[in-house]
Amino acid sequence: MKQFDRFLESDFVYGVLLDSHLGQIKHLVKAAKDHNKKLFIHVDLIQGLKHDEYAAEFLCQEIKPAGLISTRTSVIAKAKQKKVFAIQRLFLLDSGGLEKSLELVKKYEPDFIEVLPGIVPHLIHEIKEKTGIPIFAGGFIRTEEDVKKALQAGATAVTTSREELWKKEITG
Repeated sequence: MKQFDRFLESDFVYGVLLDSHLGQIKHLVKAAKDHNKKLFIHVDLIQGLKHDEYAAEFLCQEIKPAGLISTRTSVIAKAKQKKVFAIQRLFLLDSGGLEKSLELVKKYEPDFIEVLPGIVPHLIHEIKEKTGIPIFAGGFIRTEEDVKKALQAGATAVTTSREELWKKEITG
């Protein structure tokens, strides 16, 4: 919660809500809106809520976040239907997994793709080239150099909980 409070006081407009539980979400989204902030909710990490299209529908209708992040295509489809940002999370494990993920991205057309780990610039570039969809780089982003490499590779933004990297002036 301390990190959330620091986000509210930051210059950033968008934030990602991870590791939360159902009872907190409405309050957190309202607090963000009260500070002119917008939250992306990571549906797969909400405790007390099944990670499916019904959860996505509930979140979109009752909580009204800026967007939903998920690995699940049913959540992505529902977010798009409800007109909130749909962020498809891709874990880069191997070539076969990457190809399967790219097929799903083409089918469901998320608004953004979050690539994990975000420290593989050549794959960020490849995914951006193949899909044309803006990329968030996340996972294992530990240094300013990691941020710069991700941005140089074509990432639109970097997601990190490392507050020392919360600087707008880091550019590719």
